[in-house]
Amino acid sequence: MKVCIMCGGEGTRLRPLTFERPKPCIPIGGIPSIQHLVMHLANLGFTDIVITIGYLGDKIKDSLGDGSLFSAEINYVEEKTKLGTAGSVKNAQEYLDGMPFLVVGGDHVTDINLLEFYREHKKMNAIASIGLIGIDDPCEYGIAELDATFTIQRFKEKPGPGEVFSNLASTGMYVCNPEIFDYIPEKTKYDFARNLFPDLMKRGYQLKGWLARGNWTDVGSPSMLRQAERWKLNDVGITTIQGNLSVTDAQITGPVRFGDSITLGARSRVIGPVSIGKGVAIGEDVIIGPYTSIGDDCCIRSRAKIFSSSLYSGVAIGAGSTVSGSIIDNDVSIGGNCSIEHDTVIGPRANLGDDVVIHSRTRLWPEVSIPDGEVVKEYVLNDSFDTTWDGS
Repeated sequence: MKVCIMCGGEGTRLRPLTFERPKPCIPIGGIPSIQHLVMHLANLGFTDIVITIGYLGDKIKDSLGDGSLFSAEINYVEEKTKLGTAGSVKNAQEYLDGMPFLVVGGDHVTDINLLEFYREHKKMNAIASIGLIGIDDPCEYGIAELDATFTIQRFKEKPGPGEVFSNLASTGMYVCNPEIFDYIPEKTKYDFARNLFPDLMKRGYQLKGWLARGNWTDVGSPSMLRQAERWKLNDVGITTIQGNLSVTDAQITGPVRFGDSITLGARSRVIGPVSIGKGVAIGEDVIIGPYTSIGDDCCIRSRAKIFSSSLYSGVAIGAGSTVSGSIIDNDVSIGGNCSIEHDTVIGPRANLGDDVVIHSRTRLWPEVSIPDGEVVKEYVLNDSFDTTWDGS
């Protein structure tokens, strides 16, 4: 079965995490997000995979290769100019013709049974089916109104006040018949939700909705990224050690996934689910709480506290510092007795002195330096990098 994974966006809403990697390569539980998605699809039988790439596409190729490690075959199609979601899939038409195919976003994290979705579509008399899921605030998504036959009666992209006629939001996952290509213009920006689906309905085609059950997010914000990681860490069923673990009078309450060459100091505690990469040094009297992911070669000094946070590779946390519900990118250095509050994002190679406080919902751009004792209440940008963070 065929699937097209769209990976062309720049991920500006997740900056500073996407300056040096495309959004599908952001690590979740120490593994690039796109690998989680490909493994899920391949396990369901979607082994004929086409990936549309644009921004930093070579990093996606490096992460996935030819697909053989996932028991799949992957072809890549480069998107040299922005073509929109439907235009991107049209650009890969040569690999998708011949049978119905699944479309998903490269930033999707999900455990939904998409094989069931595919089979239901094949039973229906529809040119395309849209995966729908009920959410509390659908205003940032396309919404659909269904009848009792699951036929879509209305579809509205990002409804405003007074336009929210349903809380069934489009997941951006579709099953399409190849004939949709007849209605997508070539080399033109054209979206599924804004353009193709309304146009098909005007032409009299039926679109069907499929009500999804399970976990799904498109990782559009740091908080959604943290939620996706919580789901994946829940899959850490038992404590495993992939190499050497040196423990001195510490306590481990699983499940915890340990990499190789880990040291855990006296009186420290790790409470799972937690994932810890290789070469991590954890000092004495440290607490690492549930739903935390720590990358390779990190150093966490004595009396530090890490709760429900994502530390990427090469991160150093100073003695007595607290990190809560935050995302910290590669090679960040945080001094002693700092407080990093929830929903904070710190870009790569940032350097924080001692006694620094970073307020919640704050972002620090790559390579910024924060002096001792500073209290940061707003974004700290670096003009060497793009300073926008809205968009895709």
